[in-house]
Amino acid sequence: MVAVTGASSGVGRLLVERLAAGEGSGLLREVVAIDKEFADVRGVTWRIADVCDPGLVSRLDRVDVLVHTADDRSLDTHPAERRAHNVRAAQTVLTTAAASGVPRVVLVTGTMVYGAAPDNPVPLPEDSARVSDNSDGLTGDFAEIESLAERARRAHPGLTVTVVRPAPLVGPGLDTLLSRHFSAPRLLTVKGHEQHWQFCHVEDLVGALAFCALHGVHGPDGVVAVASEGSLPQGEVERLSGMKHFEVPANLAFGAARRLHQARITPAAEAELKFLVYPCVVDCASLRRAGWKPAYDNEAALEVLLDSSSGRHALAGRSIGRKEVTITAAGAAGAAAAAIGTAVTIRHLRKRKGGG
Repeated sequence: MVAVTGASSGVGRLLVERLAAGEGSGLLREVVAIDKEFADVRGVTWRIADVCDPGLVSRLDRVDVLVHTADDRSLDTHPAERRAHNVRAAQTVLTTAAASGVPRVVLVTGTMVYGAAPDNPVPLPEDSARVSDNSDGLTGDFAEIESLAERARRAHPGLTVTVVRPAPLVGPGLDTLLSRHFSAPRLLTVKGHEQHWQFCHVEDLVGALAFCALHGVHGPDGVVAVASEGSLPQGEVERLSGMKHFEVPANLAFGAARRLHQARITPAAEAELKFLVYPCVVDCASLRRAGWKPAYDNEAALEVLLDSSSGRHALAGRSIGRKEVTITAAGAAGAAAAAIGTAVTIRHLRKRKGGG
């Protein structure tokens, strides 16, 4: 029996729908959907529970694998509130699973935990070390969740904890730093360094989670990376997208990101900006060896990303209106002009926010 938290929406809903439709037919006798409210998904057994409430333990009877997708990755949630929810939910899932005798738990974080750096090999081995990150961005959330997973493995030897790390997600309707990056007038690059892009379509994440749950895929140190195979260099992305870039020195890019984030003008923390300008490409060896392949290559995933970003406008990770886009686009002819255009836009946003 496979149970899925966060089953009424997002990745969780897609996963229970896929499992209920017969994914892994013959290996699965029942799908349990866990959430705070019902959703119109047939062929599953609903168990109502709050993943942050220890009472979740009463909803895990006879569960063989618990896949936890009830996390918060919204750019609109205050970072402290998001961190508190994500850590509390993961901790509750792990402790209640151990208490109720669930043999396996699958958590979802992201390849961001590998860290993006100008000297990263392309690709990184799946068993590369996880970076230490205590920032208030999603990378910090993922780092804390993975620390909980490591402690749970030591504290509960009978509990197998698998951490699935998807590359930056793309899919219809997703609002992420990645989608906002591709909604900007031009793509930001750092002087002297070429970006390499790797994506993960949300349907591939769902397929990988189902495969891991049903086939027991458990990579080195319990880690399984999922993404489209290989990567696209910056020049190829610009050719395929028809977008141009503007280049700035690293100290200017990261210094501006730090100040804008501290002022709560943009949700993009300095550490998260690095994933938009430095490579973090991972070799998804465990899934490949187990016989699973993604349905989307990076070109197809990029096309989905561009479609989902069409009609949206963003700057430095913040959604903006057409007037701000015009200001920024006009100033984006070069690095210095782009920085000026950004500053003008930020002043305009501050005045509008203050009612001026």
